[in-house]
Amino acid sequence: MSLVKARDSHKLLHVLRNPVLAGSILVFVLAWVYSGIATTNLLNWLLENTLTLPGIVAFGFFYVRYSLSDKSVICVFLFLLLHLYGSQYTYQENPVGRWLQETLALERNHYDRVVHFSFGLLMALPIYEICRYHLKSARWLPYLIPLELTLSMSVFFELVEWVFATMFVQEKASVYLGMQGDIWDAQKDVIVAFGGALLAVLWIWFSTKKSGH
Repeated sequence: MSLVKARDSHKLLHVLRNPVLAGSILVFVLAWVYSGIATTNLLNWLLENTLTLPGIVAFGFFYVRYSLSDKSVICVFLFLLLHLYGSQYTYQENPVGRWLQETLALERNHYDRVVHFSFGLLMALPIYEICRYHLKSARWLPYLIPLELTLSMSVFFELVEWVFATMFVQEKASVYLGMQGDIWDAQKDVIVAFGGALLAVLWIWFSTKKSGH
């Protein structure tokens, strides 16, 4: 066996032995199967989860390449589970969002806003860890890049949703997009995600300063 193959095998074995990662994958797979069976709108579920599997593959690459922390693993899978739960019912009919709407007397079901906010909040740490790997001597870039990527990825996701809606569900595009009559829905989703990322970056900055790293 070559030295390169030996290193790759050792790294893969290390990944499989991580109980946090293994447990997160198991929980996600079970939740994914259940949500696909229990979904109230199969077409919407399939469209909502189109990018989920490629996203998991990308996460696997980044995890192995950059040795992401257990905290980052938990953050990524928490976001995936929140998105999965939203796709099970469609975002505008989500039971948790409806409960919040009734409890707080809101005008609409805000579960989609919760997920967009969670995207910024939960993905900032993995992005920060990757940036720190490459930018060890930089002071501000590891904190700035998660904010910039949150904005760009949120806009990209809104564009992808729009393309899918116009191609596959034209007559029910507003349901798939979760607009609920709000013409500024996409813009609000982006700013909510940015707000989540900003809070996360501030927490990361405070934590690193407090620890002296």
